[in-house]
Amino acid sequence: MVKVKHFAAALVFAACAGNVSASYENSANTTEATAAIAPTKDALVTLETSAYEAWKSKDAKFWETSLSDKFVGYGSSGRLDKASAIKEYTGSDCEIRSYALSDEQVRPIDNHAALLTYKTTIDGTCDGQKVPDNSREASVYVRDSDQWKLVFHAEAAVFDLKAAPAKPAEVTEAPKKDEAKTTAPDAATEAMLAVERPFWEAWRAHDARKLAAVMAPDASFINAFGTYFPTKADALKDWTGAGCDVKSVSVTDAAGTMLSPTAGILTFTGTAVGTCYGQKINSAIWGTSIYVKDGDAWKWTFGINILARL
Repeated sequence: MVKVKHFAAALVFAACAGNVSASYENSANTTEATAAIAPTKDALVTLETSAYEAWKSKDAKFWETSLSDKFVGYGSSGRLDKASAIKEYTGSDCEIRSYALSDEQVRPIDNHAALLTYKTTIDGTCDGQKVPDNSREASVYVRDSDQWKLVFHAEAAVFDLKAAPAKPAEVTEAPKKDEAKTTAPDAATEAMLAVERPFWEAWRAHDARKLAAVMAPDASFINAFGTYFPTKADALKDWTGAGCDVKSVSVTDAAGTMLSPTAGILTFTGTAVGTCYGQKINSAIWGTSIYVKDGDAWKWTFGINILARL
């Protein structure tokens, strides 16, 4: 959708930020019920393509009716709600000559929400700067009466690690507060955050056992370099790789968006201090984790990390 400026300067911060585990509800009729109401892959790809056309033509009316009132995502200045997303999606000075979606993958989150991941190839500019040629993107659609509406969208530009700059950008002050309105954490947000913070600590410690314990069997991940890991094993390998020696991590500015009583989206800012691939880091990530209930426990089903623009 909206392509914002991606800064390669922070690239050294590898797979540092919220993943999540996706498992479907553990009731006996979950699979049957999900199959009965879940949108098809073709239907979601059609909706997403329509969103690209609306972005290209700055069609504000489309966004008014197609975004969920609960919408959350990330844009050029941080976290977006519905109002700020419409402003960004229609107000950017973008000239898009062509775009293409590929490698589309769809899976249910629960009976009322579905995840679409895909890759985009774009030829165009925004605010006078070239749009990243390739990005990995994630959208979540939620059932709203008889319509499927977009409730989450984020994208991570695809970077070549070998081409990363020698000196990454560093966080020298507290991250700017998101423009989107946030509220005090509620019980569901706190419950998801109680999993997310230890998740980051387990990443710092390269503790695969702890990471695996909170990931659902079908967990998947898009890291800050725009690399897609479609399986739990792939995601776990990325999160426990030996490339980073991190001394401290933090998860702040968290906000939860409930999709249903058993599924939620946690957005947050993550930071890490240490070295990655021999380079010093003090970097920030705009992270998103999608959680589902597995009995009484929250499990982490999908995550996408974006290099923060501070």
